[in-house]
Amino acid sequence: MSSLSCPVAVFTQFSSNKEGQEQNKHKLHCLKFNGTKNSSPQKVDFISSQDHHIAAMTSVNPPENMKPQNRQKIRTKKQQVDPYRQGMIVEGVECRQTVVIRSYEVDPNKTATIESILNLLQETAFSHMWMSGLLSDGFGTTHGMMKNNLIWVVLRTRVQVDRHPIWGEIMEIDTWVGASGRNAMRRDWVLRSQATGLVFARATSTCLMMNQKTRRLSKIPDEVRAEILPWFIDKQAIVEESAEKIQKLDDNALYVAEDLKPRRSDLDMNHHVSNVKYATWMLEAIPNEFLENHQLSDIILEYKRECGISDVMQSLCEPQEDQNSLSSNRTLEGNRRLESSNRGQFSYTHLLKIKGKPGDKAILKGRTIWKEKLQASPFSP
Repeated sequence: MSSLSCPVAVFTQFSSNKEGQEQNKHKLHCLKFNGTKNSSPQKVDFISSQDHHIAAMTSVNPPENMKPQNRQKIRTKKQQVDPYRQGMIVEGVECRQTVVIRSYEVDPNKTATIESILNLLQETAFSHMWMSGLLSDGFGTTHGMMKNNLIWVVLRTRVQVDRHPIWGEIMEIDTWVGASGRNAMRRDWVLRSQATGLVFARATSTCLMMNQKTRRLSKIPDEVRAEILPWFIDKQAIVEESAEKIQKLDDNALYVAEDLKPRRSDLDMNHHVSNVKYATWMLEAIPNEFLENHQLSDIILEYKRECGISDVMQSLCEPQEDQNSLSSNRTLEGNRRLESSNRGQFSYTHLLKIKGKPGDKAILKGRTIWKEKLQASPFSP
């Protein structure tokens, strides 16, 4: 089997006329195969021509201006438009980013998964920070936060999905921030179709600050408050008069998923498990038979504590029947009780906890509402 090794310097030129092709045959050289080498010049000059040519060159010693550079420097000033992130600042303080639903972000029905939506929310939040000029060299942290060893931690997230975007869908995601009490920040999102303006989903999240070294919650320092306060607006994507109280499940929950373990790939830049991973584990306890016929319409996540890389989690969930809109038929299949619905909604209460440790080791409490799955609409011709 032949092998290609350095040094390599290749210049190819293509022309629309045969004479030009003959003249440029001698330009293709400098290849070394299995220890046999041809001439090896270290420098190749481009040749100008009146014809339209396509040229490509690789060199062992590229000029200084062609050498790889370090990562892009983070901006320290406000940026109105970012063509690389397909983002812009609108209304002075909001960020609007255009995203496309990729093939690896959808389920077998070609609809975006809740994990993909949560990841998109997180990414657009960081794009907002980048374009604001506040982002430091951390996971969504400002310059003042870096000085004080502070990071953001998510306290609560809610996502309401009116309709799930499908593979290839082009969406615009608007995001903005506001105050939530004295020492918390609220972030909101609206996801809509770029083509029609139809809203797919709305979301809101509340964050607190944590000292990265002590892993304890912290008040917002005056330095950081001065950074973020000019970006706060009084606007909500989901209006909630009061946060819904989520019942805590015990070990007698109907459905349980065991032995859920974090991997190194689940860790983010702040060296803790991504909050999206917690949501994934939480949904593991829902029966597959139910998921085949239903899709998520509302999810509330209340984060209680972090888990370690060596912790083993247990996910519990219990179906609820306290909604007026609930219409269900309960059946028995083997030793498993299944839930099915032809209309209305189903609701589940969730608990994710560390397994095998005494005391209250709840990682996450949650509530989900589901509706009958609809067939994804095909693209218009």
